[in-house]
Amino acid sequence: MNALDQQAATIPALMAEIGRNARIGARALAIATPEQKRTALLTAAGAINAHRRKILAANELDMAAAKEKGISGAFLDRLLLNDARIDGIIEAVTIIAELPDPVGATIAEWDRPNGLHIERVRTPLGVIGVIFESRPNVTADAGALCIKSGNAVILRGGSDSFHSSRAIVDCLLDGLHLAGLPTECVQLVPVTDRAAVGEMLKGLDHHIDVIVPRGGKSLVARVQSEARVPVFAHLEGLVHVYIDKSADLDKAVAITLNAKMRRTGICGAAETLLVHKDVAATHLRPIIEALIAKGCEIRGDETVMSMIPEASAASEQDWKTEYEEAIIAVKIVDSLEAAIAHIEHYSSHHTEAIIAEDPAAVEKFFNEIDSAILVHNASTQFADGGEFGFGGEIGIATGKMHARGPVGVEQLTSFKYRVRGNGQLRP
Repeated sequence: MNALDQQAATIPALMAEIGRNARIGARALAIATPEQKRTALLTAAGAINAHRRKILAANELDMAAAKEKGISGAFLDRLLLNDARIDGIIEAVTIIAELPDPVGATIAEWDRPNGLHIERVRTPLGVIGVIFESRPNVTADAGALCIKSGNAVILRGGSDSFHSSRAIVDCLLDGLHLAGLPTECVQLVPVTDRAAVGEMLKGLDHHIDVIVPRGGKSLVARVQSEARVPVFAHLEGLVHVYIDKSADLDKAVAITLNAKMRRTGICGAAETLLVHKDVAATHLRPIIEALIAKGCEIRGDETVMSMIPEASAASEQDWKTEYEEAIIAVKIVDSLEAAIAHIEHYSSHHTEAIIAEDPAAVEKFFNEIDSAILVHNASTQFADGGEFGFGGEIGIATGKMHARGPVGVEQLTSFKYRVRGNGQLRP
């Protein structure tokens, strides 16, 4: 048996051990005190700051390897860590530490005529498997959110971010150790072989309760297709911005520019711009000129091409594409109803924005579009757990069961009923 065959043979045993250890960690975290979890996270934030240089050095190794592979600019942007992003990670972990502890919180309570008192209270999900690709900050966000919500987590990062993730996980483990919690609460899969993903999708002998994929369409599609446990996922962020006929021009320009170009590689970045025909003559060119000035390529329908010489023809595929780079598809629509119809046909149900001053138009947009996040007169790049006040997010779910939108500490809990009686018998 050669070395590769030996490694492949050991992966099921390795992952089974990780699963068993995670269940041990989950039991300890489920009964940990709020102060223990807070201490673990504040210590971890301090460790990230103290080991900043080590984390950045690890990230340099990952960046160098990615560049050697010829990875795209959008991918490199997601992979990159710098002092500002380290500061952001520290801030997110600190905010999560100070959030109200969700475990044991009473969601609802009521009394029955027979004297029974019933409470619905939050409880951890158990063990969460997070499979992600290039973003090292997911390591910290996922680890911190799971600790706060009383869940053990198994992190399987991509090979491209392996060194960065390892350095961040070491800081989380420092926090767990100081708080008297098992380090098995947070585990990073130590191999990059894809067979490890397959083992996680099988559920590790019922030790994984939920899988959360963070990455490209192919990764998420595989997880949704093969997972034998529940999945919190979105396939892609095909995000739309609609400029209504009542839109303020200055807001339309500034918001569209930010929604597309602030960071083109994140899932909240705008990919399609829809403009009402009544304001095409006044609003389209200023918006497009601002985008072009920032290096954005324009792909438009026939009307857009007739008004914007720099635009190339948009194909049917453009309305279905999450570019994750400086390209935007632009279409002129006859009405709000036409915009809603376009979005409902092509949307991935992630995030959509309306720029409008007409309250009736906004309400119609909000009521009739079935996406996880709807935004009025603000950038779609606010589609983020940190911006929602969650401290961070483990992902943005676009399904309709249990969790939807940014998945934070509350979304990482389920509930149980506590029924208190005084000798009642059912007749």
